[in-house]
Amino acid sequence: MTTQRRTANLRCLPAIGGVLAMLWIAPAAAAQVAEAQKIGPELAARLTPAQQQAYLSYRTARSGYEREHRAYWRKVEAKRDARRARRMLGQAFEAEDYVATHPLKYQGPELPPDIAKIVAEVKPAPPERPLPSVADFLTHAKKQFGFVPKRTTEKEFKRRYAIESLKAGLSKDQVVRIYALETGGLGTYDMQSGINPVTRQGKPISSALGYAQLLHANSTGVLVKHGEAFAQRLTSMAAAPGTTPTRAAELKAKAAILGKMLRKARSVPNQWSDHQRFAMTPPGLGIHALNLDADVGPWLQVLKLKSLKDSAAAHGRPHLSGAEIELMNLAGPGTGLEMMTPLGRQMPTSNFFSEGGYARNPIVRERTAAELLAALDARMEVHLKKAGSIEFAQIFDEVARQR
Repeated sequence: MTTQRRTANLRCLPAIGGVLAMLWIAPAAAAQVAEAQKIGPELAARLTPAQQQAYLSYRTARSGYEREHRAYWRKVEAKRDARRARRMLGQAFEAEDYVATHPLKYQGPELPPDIAKIVAEVKPAPPERPLPSVADFLTHAKKQFGFVPKRTTEKEFKRRYAIESLKAGLSKDQVVRIYALETGGLGTYDMQSGINPVTRQGKPISSALGYAQLLHANSTGVLVKHGEAFAQRLTSMAAAPGTTPTRAAELKAKAAILGKMLRKARSVPNQWSDHQRFAMTPPGLGIHALNLDADVGPWLQVLKLKSLKDSAAAHGRPHLSGAEIELMNLAGPGTGLEMMTPLGRQMPTSNFFSEGGYARNPIVRERTAAELLAALDARMEVHLKKAGSIEFAQIFDEVARQR
């Protein structure tokens, strides 16, 4: 609706001491002025009447969509809470415990580029807060704990990762397929999500690191559970026959640092939400640098994958494909297992992810759980043909022959 003023009828009214001229605005014009006020004076001054009409049409459509969108996710969250309660009571889920439809798509008018440009100039988006990078993890590791990860070659890191995987009961197929998916088949052990491992270009889109793309909160969780064993193992390595004095001193120092990290990580409750908050603090960011260490990094990531396998086995699923482990890695152990049930497989993936997580993961959107599992498997097949995946598979075979 245009906000351009129309010619108003001028009525002269008698008044004491003279005649008062008043401008009368017709109801339709008054409504147009009200709509213009919704735009705001600064933006209204920059837009032509036609542009104002287009902007208001867009805002009206978006507002209606956003109301329905919020209502959808409130329903999803309510159903999820109800399922959580039923799980605690040992009750089986039924179809009514899920939202059977995918989130609505916006189908209204789009904002024309010329108007979008003016809106951005008048109402600039708040500056985007950059996510922590590998450089930040290294800086905080050194500052908080005096820790500098021991670096190595890509091939050697893969070899150690394969050794730990086979010790943990993980197969070559499981681990290499997860690597292929998480890194695109070309990833390096210091790869961060959002950064191209070949060109090193891009910007972080999460804290995920390494072959299994562990989040910083994952690193805290694994350290809390296994930190003492990590430190003991480093100490044993230092005392092993044939270890040089320099290497022994390095391993003992690293064991002491791990002890400091563990005490700090255990200063917060052992809950995922608390680990998420702690992981964004300087000590938490520093702990995440353990993934880059040639001694500890392979253990850390392999044990995270093993925990998923063990969780599935405890729930009667001892044999998992790489895609099934990845589903648990992506959605969380309990949720991933729920998605693999006959009923869960039929349901839209929005039932199993937060609104933000659903929006950030294109592979998740507009699929059922079964379709997501198939998409993960298909993507793995593509990336298994990449050089990094081929090298990793060959190293697994070499390690298996030497055992």
